[in-house]
Amino acid sequence: MEEKDRKLLRMVGSLSTVGITLVVATVIGYFTGHYLDGMFHTSPWLTIVFFLFGIAAGFKNLFTQARRIQSLDDPPKKGINDRN
Repeated sequence: MEEKDRKLLRMVGSLSTVGITLVVATVIGYFTGHYLDGMFHTSPWLTIVFFLFGIAAGFKNLFTQARRIQSLDDPPKKGINDRN
């Protein structure tokens, strides 16, 4: 397999996880808050707080993944000491 094909597969794999992680982080936040609301009888406050934490975590991961994918696409930069 050529390097170009490997790079493309790596990109597609990374892009496919972005949407999944955004949804999973939000769902985990919601259910954690819902569970704690049931435990402490504070409904709906902890559900709302943890839902927002889940959304924030999902978007943080989205931006991290986007930055990593962009670095995969950029050509390597030459350093000062490279002489080619």
